[in-house]
Amino acid sequence: MDLQLSGRVAVVTGASKGIGLAVTRTLLDEGVRVVAASRKSTPELEALGGTGLLHVPVDLMDPEAPGRLVARAVEEFGGLDILVNNAGGPPPGVSLPRFSFMAPTDDDWREMFEFNLFSIVRAVRAAIPEMLRRGGGSIVNVSSGNARQPAPMNVDYNAAKAGLNNLTKALSEEFAPQGIRVNTVSPGPVRTAWWTEEGGAADIIAAQAGTDRDSVMDSVAPEMMKLTTGRLVDPQEVADVIALLASPRSASTTGAEFSVDAGFLKGV
Repeated sequence: MDLQLSGRVAVVTGASKGIGLAVTRTLLDEGVRVVAASRKSTPELEALGGTGLLHVPVDLMDPEAPGRLVARAVEEFGGLDILVNNAGGPPPGVSLPRFSFMAPTDDDWREMFEFNLFSIVRAVRAAIPEMLRRGGGSIVNVSSGNARQPAPMNVDYNAAKAGLNNLTKALSEEFAPQGIRVNTVSPGPVRTAWWTEEGGAADIIAAQAGTDRDSVMDSVAPEMMKLTTGRLVDPQEVADVIALLASPRSASTTGAEFSVDAGFLKGV
């Protein structure tokens, strides 16, 4: 299916690995020119190469970074049509999960909201004027199934993502009449660096459960989270939904939330 994206310009945050890398690859394959944002590049991102890809090193904990990122997209490619707010999860230097409401401090809460909500507010604020100049655009915010599944584990992260879901609805209500669609994709547990890196979620849960990291990813976590597919989500499965939402083929889809979560959410 032709997604009718060729020639458009996108900004993708958290683009160096995981979901962001898969989104960047998918959009490039569709003929999109992509500004890929991350604190550092990776060999996998560099391997995508080509004139349609620009990596911009940014730390989204810096309040000025989202504005600079959008400005680079306009400077390099002449405008902006798509914004994928994918960066999120543990703030730099933080390891998750935390297992109790009592675990995060005030500073932990502030950092979590800075990374998972406020950086997105700033990116959207910078992107909307540029999209309006082009007659519209598409914003896709990557949230989490945990935004609608309250739990004491990672309570600060869950609360930030719940705020992001609310923000998405509000943005859609205001800007859809002006041609800017805003939607949410809510992954479940995805086999990304959050899980796989040394000291990541798999290692932390393995220490708690008295098992090894591979067992956590292959069986313990899917069972613990009651994933009906029996496995963690693949990043490409999330990227495919994001690309469709970014596309004009989704012209009447706005203010919506799409779960790509291996059956994690059970509520209606």
